Amino acid sequence: MNDLPPFGPGRHLLSVQQFDREGLMRLFGLADLVRPIAARRERCTVLDGAVLGSLFFEPSTRTRLSFESAFLRLGGEVTTTTGFTFSSMAKGESIHDTSRVVSGYSDVLVVRHPDEGSVAEFAAASVVPVVNAGDGTGEHPSQALLDFYTLGNELQARGKPVDGCTIAIVGDLKYGRTVHSLMKLLAVADHIAFRMFSPPSLELPIEVERYVNERGHTVHECDSVAEAVSGADVVYATRVQRERMTEEVLATANVSGNLLNRRILRDADAEDIIIMHPLPRDSRLDSFDLATDVDDLPGLSIFRQTDNGLLIRMAIFLTALGCSPEEVQAATKPHRWDATLRWP
Repeated sequence: MNDLPPFGPGRHLLSVQQFDREGLMRLFGLADLVRPIAARRERCTVLDGAVLGSLFFEPSTRTRLSFESAFLRLGGEVTTTTGFTFSSMAKGESIHDTSRVVSGYSDVLVVRHPDEGSVAEFAAASVVPVVNAGDGTGEHPSQALLDFYTLGNELQARGKPVDGCTIAIVGDLKYGRTVHSLMKLLAVADHIAFRMFSPPSLELPIEVERYVNERGHTVHECDSVAEAVSGADVVYATRVQRERMTEEVLATANVSGNLLNRRILRDADAEDIIIMHPLPRDSRLDSFDLATDVDDLPGLSIFRQTDNGLLIRMAIFLTALGCSPEEVQAATKPHRWDATLRWP
């Protein structure tokens, strides 16, 4: 996807590789601008009359509701479908035909599909901008954008820049598309040190490691989570993508117990580390995920990530539909009810 144009008005968002540092900061500036709207302290009608086509052919809670809530907060309307069962694709309709038809009803499409490259197929047939909400093991650009935005805010609160930071990434590095997208997006920064840990058979794809290496960053493979988090500024934990794995791979990976818990952080002298996770996390016993006993640590940022996802997705829509900051401000006014009662 290196030949994709930079993300902007009227353009699809399919890959994080559509962003350079300047474009990223411009999007983050829009996210900052809409924070009072996301928090329901202000009401915006800049997308009044616009229609979002929300097409999710794979299970999703946060991503789907976040995109739809983002569009509604900007004054737009949403039409939605979830799963193959409730779409004409269950009757054998092609991606091309589905996209061409539904895009004719919409001003922008958000698409999640289980097959890598499928969202690009939607984009090729669509008459309106298409936003990739996850395509199999491929990319999840909006998640990477909100992760970068959160990472920058969390580090800034500690007086540190993203440039030169050390990030531990632990868990399913092979099938976790959020990892692939985040590492590629972080490559626009300077001198990131990545410290990686994964179970056997779930290692980071070599092409992702090569991508960040070629842009001046380092990738260090670690033998344990404790080794990865020791001395790191941030830890990014990922759920095992069991739905994408064969039984043979699952057996080889041996994913049981805790991936990351308070004891591991304490033993590594890392209890003050910034803790991130793309969610959902599997909170069941022995799920090999981020344990809930870290939830009262000051560095836990997973729910700030989800809050920031709303801001980023609002900024994505504003960019795709060509709304300037001035137009957003002109279409915004305070709520008459007290929204501060519900927002931290």
